[in-house]
Amino acid sequence: MQEANVGDTKLYTLQLPSKPESIVELENLIEDIADTYEVSDDTFANMMTCLNEVVMNAIVHGNKLDENKKVIVNAEIEGKRVIWTVTDEGAGFDYNNLPDPTAEANLENLTGRGVFIVKQLSDQCIFNANGNEVELHFKI
Repeated sequence: MQEANVGDTKLYTLQLPSKPESIVELENLIEDIADTYEVSDDTFANMMTCLNEVVMNAIVHGNKLDENKKVIVNAEIEGKRVIWTVTDEGAGFDYNNLPDPTAEANLENLTGRGVFIVKQLSDQCIFNANGNEVELHFKI
């Protein structure tokens, strides 16, 4: 993990190989940030859920479990806000045309809820145009 100070902003960066075991490094960073900045239990749980979801999606769907491809995770903390950015090396996806997981036809599906959940639990969720980068905002 790299760490830097820029003015009042604190930056953290992880470069994770695209394998499921990499999630441990992410969880450790989330725990460290939560402890350092005295993040509430609810916000901590929301960050852990959202970041686990988007990083696992980046590893599995974005980088297709290719360990030569990296998932880059950045955390930018300024005041009482943290902005997480997760980027993979995949082609991206069309986040505007996902099936509605709350539609009756999709209620019993075992997958397809991740983006919906992330949008509900984060304060703001922004995808880049390609769909291979997501920015998640949390008030801490």
